[in-house]
Amino acid sequence: MKTIITTNKAPQPIGPYSQAVLVENTLYTSGQIALHPETGELVTDSIEKETTQVMNNLKAVLEAADMTFENVIKASIFISDMNSFAAINAIYGQYFEEATAPARETVEVANLPKFVNVEISVIAVK
Repeated sequence: MKTIITTNKAPQPIGPYSQAVLVENTLYTSGQIALHPETGELVTDSIEKETTQVMNNLKAVLEAADMTFENVIKASIFISDMNSFAAINAIYGQYFEEATAPARETVEVANLPKFVNVEISVIAVK
């Protein structure tokens, strides 16, 4: 049985998908981009601000499922330019303890929704 997780503190889906799905104790989030949940505007002033908005959106979805970044066991990062990796990684790293950081992959892709620079999804377990 699955439970759909939604929150107004993260951007609303712009297609036929959910912000996250909880199956038993495992949460699967949809990829988050840097849409500001209140304004619907993209935050792309800098890669640091963009990544921070993505992580804050993920935080809101995790909180809606009564979880935190400590529950995250796997992250998938999609970026449009591998040259941005260091900056994205520096912001991403602020949300995790290095000793217990989740498994992760980072993949450079040709394009992302709304032509953003970074999209991140996570899997978390209670």
